Amino acid sequence: MIAPGRDGYQVSAADTARVGPKSTGASSMITLFLCGDVMTGRGIDQILPHPGKPNLYEPYARSALEYVALAERYGGPLPKRAGFDYIWGDALAALEQARPDVRIVNLETSVTASDEAWPGKGVHYRMHPANVPCLSAARLDCCVLANNHVLDWGRTGLEETLAALHAARIRTAGAGCDEVEATAPAVIDVLGKGRVLVFAYGMPTSGVPSAWAATKHRSGVNLLDDLSPRSVETIAQHVRAHKRNGDIAVLSIHWGGNWGYAICSGERDFARRLVDAAAVDIVHGHSSHHAKGIEVYRDKPILYGCGDLLDDYEGISGHEDYRAELGLMYFATLDSASGRMSQLVLTPTRMRRFQVNRATEEDAAWLIATLNREGRKLGTRVEMQPDQTLAVKWT
Repeated sequence: MIAPGRDGYQVSAADTARVGPKSTGASSMITLFLCGDVMTGRGIDQILPHPGKPNLYEPYARSALEYVALAERYGGPLPKRAGFDYIWGDALAALEQARPDVRIVNLETSVTASDEAWPGKGVHYRMHPANVPCLSAARLDCCVLANNHVLDWGRTGLEETLAALHAARIRTAGAGCDEVEATAPAVIDVLGKGRVLVFAYGMPTSGVPSAWAATKHRSGVNLLDDLSPRSVETIAQHVRAHKRNGDIAVLSIHWGGNWGYAICSGERDFARRLVDAAAVDIVHGHSSHHAKGIEVYRDKPILYGCGDLLDDYEGISGHEDYRAELGLMYFATLDSASGRMSQLVLTPTRMRRFQVNRATEEDAAWLIATLNREGRKLGTRVEMQPDQTLAVKWT
């Protein structure tokens, strides 16, 4: 029986909203944790056990310690040498509660001690390689590197980033020592359930310089020039070359500007074509400093902008209306046999004192209102659950 639902949704009488297809078996269900930008460089690097050189080349800041001082003026004292797990705050408990099979983040910083700042670039992020245990503390499986900060400290910095992450047994996607490595997916085996493949691309619209593109003979980023049908076909060929039955394909893409909720028709068409023509099961979008609307197309999640989970922007004025300090942890459960999503659960967070913690009830309400406003155009809404997580419902 179908009955009219709130906000024009059509829902069954037995369930207030559809939450996806029935599972074909518990053994084939894979839960992924995804989020947007995790920036552990600059000010955050300075409070970790092994801070790198603080020197910067920004118009308004010459030392990363200035970002520490700014955050302290805004939120109170910060630890001088925080433990590696400090930055994750309540997020570690949220991860433990959700128990995802795979953990994927967009790491928006170089991991290096290099002093070769990319010339002409206004902002340079870096974390000292000795601080990589802060990423291991969250037991990350894959760091996406196809973004506009991974080469902030030159190709030497990229090489050191790759070496440091791989030494910590963290897989990478979207950048490499050459074109082959940059385009190769991260392959994550989930024992008894299947595999997750992470393909990652960066776009000029997010600020990735064209000079950063990896080639046959040069390290760099897996750069996608545009959202044309030809780009879709290129991605489709690449996914088909790697994906096999039982695999979940994640397409992680750093695209668009930092601010604004608008999703242009080209982005929406491109994301849907990735599902239809390229066998992509999750579109993992990031670059915006705040969460954007969510779409579920053919039971495949399209996350247009996951926002920032962690950064050192605390106390910086401007764009306050977007509430960039509020973030989301995305937990998507998919059937590896069909690639269809059965549920999508979000944990609302708030950054303060360079730490990710659970959002207050008031902050969560703001996120719900924002996600529902933007999701209405995309066929989704969210509802608060008894455990203070948000369940995504789709038509």
